Amino acid sequence: MFTGIIETTGKVLKIEKEGTNLHFTISSQISTELKIDQSVAHNGVCLTVVALGDNCHTVTAVEETLKKTTLGQLTEGSVVNLERCMPANGRFDGHIVQGHVDQTAKCVNKETLDGSWLFDFEYDDAIGNITVEKGSICIDGVSLTCFKSGKNNFSVTIIPYTYEHTGFQHLESGDEVNLEFDIIGKYVSKLLNKN
Repeated sequence: MFTGIIETTGKVLKIEKEGTNLHFTISSQISTELKIDQSVAHNGVCLTVVALGDNCHTVTAVEETLKKTTLGQLTEGSVVNLERCMPANGRFDGHIVQGHVDQTAKCVNKETLDGSWLFDFEYDDAIGNITVEKGSICIDGVSLTCFKSGKNNFSVTIIPYTYEHTGFQHLESGDEVNLEFDIIGKYVSKLLNKN
């Protein structure tokens, strides 16, 4: 389980294709602290460390993951948000994040405000996911509070620290992001819509 509090960013050094899988080799400040078989969220996607190198680690994304996320759009040099699993005795600073991306969304507007940044997103509501006003949303692994919650859209405001220490500084209007909707909201929605 994750919390959506990004530890650091990493840079994609190499991408190798094997069948329908992609292997990503990533350099980061935490790569030397990782272990083989450890789960790490990469832009909100829980992936298993399969190899370690000199200040880098390698993870594998299978076809299903590539279909449902933006990982297939990464290129060498891309920046990814990284978070290790929360320790059992750790402080819960974000919200419950599983690292299971529900779908992608498109950034339809980025606006620089006086001390923050406003991002507007749209997503396909046919899948059945919803946001609620002042509810939690995970965007590329970052735990955020959404507002202007609509049927297929919502907005978030990013503070300078988050902007400077995550991939949000590279995000522009038209870019796609990974979304993980609030797990409690998903269960409540399923129960209420139960036939």
